Amino acid sequence: MAADERYDIIVVGGGHNGTTIAAYLAKCGLSVCILEERPELGGAQENTEPVAGARLSPHAIANYGGAAPGWEQLELWKYGFRMDLHARHPEYRPMATGFMTGEGMYQIDDESAMGFGKIAGYLATPSFTQELLRATFWCPPHPPEVELTTENIPYMQVYKKHAPDMWTEELLRWTMFDFMDEHIKGGEQMKTVMAYIAAVSGAFGHHEGQAIPALCSVLACTPPFIPRPVGPRGNIHGYYHALLRCALAHGVVARTCCPVEEIIINNGTAVGVRLKDTAPRGEKRIWANKAVISACDIRHTFNKLIGPSHLDRGFLQRINDLSAKGGSLYVTHWLTKNQLKFRPAYAAAMSGEGVFTGGPYVGGAATRKEYFAHMAEALGWKGRPRLPAKQGCFLWVGNQNYDETHPQCTRPGQYICGPFDTIVSTPEYDPEGPENLNKIRAEMDAYNLELAGVVCENLDHDNIVKTFVNTPWDSELRNCGLFGGSWYGVRHSKDEWWTTRPTPELARGRTQIDGLYLCHQSSMHPGGLCLMACGYNLMHTMIEDGLAKPGAWWYESPWYIPQDGKISAKRP
Repeated sequence: MAADERYDIIVVGGGHNGTTIAAYLAKCGLSVCILEERPELGGAQENTEPVAGARLSPHAIANYGGAAPGWEQLELWKYGFRMDLHARHPEYRPMATGFMTGEGMYQIDDESAMGFGKIAGYLATPSFTQELLRATFWCPPHPPEVELTTENIPYMQVYKKHAPDMWTEELLRWTMFDFMDEHIKGGEQMKTVMAYIAAVSGAFGHHEGQAIPALCSVLACTPPFIPRPVGPRGNIHGYYHALLRCALAHGVVARTCCPVEEIIINNGTAVGVRLKDTAPRGEKRIWANKAVISACDIRHTFNKLIGPSHLDRGFLQRINDLSAKGGSLYVTHWLTKNQLKFRPAYAAAMSGEGVFTGGPYVGGAATRKEYFAHMAEALGWKGRPRLPAKQGCFLWVGNQNYDETHPQCTRPGQYICGPFDTIVSTPEYDPEGPENLNKIRAEMDAYNLELAGVVCENLDHDNIVKTFVNTPWDSELRNCGLFGGSWYGVRHSKDEWWTTRPTPELARGRTQIDGLYLCHQSSMHPGGLCLMACGYNLMHTMIEDGLAKPGAWWYESPWYIPQDGKISAKRP
């Protein structure tokens, strides 16, 4: 390799955010290099095989990106991406009419279903659900000189255009519960389950001012925007392979085992990076002609890669004060001798004899009382579980949601089932220390086994061959650097949303250092697992700054407003 290795753009971090922006910029004709610390690209978009023939999805499992413009703009179908639109298992029947509760199956009544369909935009002619999702996630924040009003916030515009009877200024103050209560009479169990799905997916159903982000967190992981819980062929890792092939086809250079020690700042401008001494290459400096993009979490970016010598101490304090208190996921997979079975109270309604699909579960009567008890445990009490298992909550992707041609387990006479996700405290806020859940793993595993046993009749020690666990501490520090131990990054909340997320000057991906940009769910809008959203939103900023000049394939967000004094990202 040349001692003076140069690229137009260096991207630090090879997860789906970094790879997305690399693919976009390379398609614009720029030379791009991705530098990834781990031996494999993909970040949270990974499958692992802890034992041969047992494939786990310890982090991301759902698509969450069905509304993304990137499917068309990056043409991922050219690079092998395929979506399973229909279940292939002959006995599989999607859970379309009910949810599991501690008291058995709750069947959704027609009035509740129609009410939810109304607020989601499904029932409008034409449906405005995709437009609502794009207005909420795939849309860059307005520039700082634009004052936000009820008239110009994108998702408010969508409702005013398509559903003026639902439009009200109070939407900006409501919780998801408030919004559902206004338009859905009854259906308490359905509302509770939907709020819990939102909590697992990115925004809590009880956060003030988050009615629409929480609703869209549910819509992004439900049909038709994800056809099945594991819609991408090859699971979420299969999606990432297509994204990476797209980036490589456009000339991106991707280097693994290349941990970055420092982003080099020269006279207030990012000019390159210095690799750690452990990187398996001689020359440790790589230079950027135009920009460096950090696709790492926000604290690592500013505390480690840049450091206090180039930053205001007050700014650094604000970064370190960012809340990651939104809870994390404790992820379990069970390898068993026999296929799991629902208890009789759930089997017929869920999917039929012998087909284990899992699903969302809210304990007890599945009312707000149970929801808030679970939130109090994860966000208030923290640490070890206190609620009785029958009152707990979980999200479980059963093994027969997976296509028969791409099963979780190929070990003869064995089955792998999961992920089984429960919301727990974020490591940094655990009163017994950040490694507490790892220390009490046996206790946690026993609790989750009891919790799963509420709906599953044969998940016992005689059936279980092996239990595989990924704690939030594993996810954050030992596996793929997920900030806070989950894919949320910084949790959606009223003071960390859109133009203020995570701080006002960073929401659009720019930093106070020239030539340094951010592209990570913890460091810009939006958070969560919204595939290709951070990269798509950052593209508007890169175009404004004259760094990217896309061709006719590009189209901007219809709610995009150019920043004063910048090049417009609008397609000519």
